[in-house]
Amino acid sequence: MSNAETIDKTAIRDAATVIVLRDRATRPKVLMGQRGAKAAFMPNKFVFPGGAVDAGDADIPLASPLPALCAGRLREDSARDLSHALAAATIRELWEETGLILGTPGAWPSLPAPDWASFAETGHVPTAEALQFVFRAITPPGRPRRFDARFFLIDANAIASDLDDFSAASEELSHLQWIPLSEARSFDLPFITEVVLAEIEARVHDTAPPETVPFFRNDDEASLFLRLRGIQPTNAD
Repeated sequence: MSNAETIDKTAIRDAATVIVLRDRATRPKVLMGQRGAKAAFMPNKFVFPGGAVDAGDADIPLASPLPALCAGRLREDSARDLSHALAAATIRELWEETGLILGTPGAWPSLPAPDWASFAETGHVPTAEALQFVFRAITPPGRPRRFDARFFLIDANAIASDLDDFSAASEELSHLQWIPLSEARSFDLPFITEVVLAEIEARVHDTAPPETVPFFRNDDEASLFLRLRGIQPTNAD
């Protein structure tokens, strides 16, 4: 997660989380790591890679955009169109926290932002076409940090780098590992991560986008469970 900007710790921040699914046809595994004991948000918990959207993520070039259906669902129940920024943030957080590359070989059209310099040095441009928007949740009130998190699923086959090489990862997550999906809920997990894992287990062999996207909306007035259907793509999309 970038520390390049000063943040209001009481505000709900837009965030992106990525669930990388490996060997889904045989013995499915998900990539997870453990947050530090001194972390202000979810200390010691095993989580998926992810973090807050940075201001510059909206301007990052993508070799290919999100699928139109996913972008439409991201726009639903949102004051702004954050689909591009969320896709970029997902790819950046995956790179920063695991060292895995979701991109295609190519040169950047301009000098990359500082947060993206190390990614660009790999010779790849980020690509979002393999990301699938599958879940959204807002952190309940009263927590030291609050996020409006969008969860993206990606098949590990879309990763451009060695799936077992975490040498470029930051130190934000420790014990990075591929955890069998059937065993993941035995780890020390946040509640919402358990919920997301159940959703992934239910459709592990279904590669099509979900019919609707679950949305746990915990705002200051009420807690709601919604289903996002989004703006359906047309032939012009």
